Amino acid sequence: MAAYDDNNIFARILRGEIPSHKVYETDTVLAFLDVMPQSDGHTLVVPKKAKARNLLDADPETLADLIKTVQHVAVGVQKAFGAEGLLIQQFNEAVAGQTVFHLHFHIVPRKEGATLRGHGAAMEKPEILAANAEKLRQVLNG
Repeated sequence: MAAYDDNNIFARILRGEIPSHKVYETDTVLAFLDVMPQSDGHTLVVPKKAKARNLLDADPETLADLIKTVQHVAVGVQKAFGAEGLLIQQFNEAVAGQTVFHLHFHIVPRKEGATLRGHGAAMEKPEILAANAEKLRQVLNG
């Protein structure tokens, strides 16, 4: 397995070098909106300090803390966006669809009959992301 790259986009977001629409944060985990969402409310959850490329090289303590936050944020996403269900994805290596090599989970709200946009297909308008982030923050932090 390749080494962790400290300049991947999520590491840069965590260092504050790239802006993001943060929706929830603890000492160890950050959740923020995907700028190329598959549906409104598509949220990413990443560990803040672990330098893990994906699930395969993460330590168990990081995973335990991360999945607790994934569950908390997922409940909030479902409520905030009126989702009937949630797609929760985690990719491991390029052949499996991983494009950012920093451990992360996708939380994608689903509604009956709604078609998902392609993974990483198109940038969302900043004003829509800002509104969706505020809606989700109110649920998660309110």
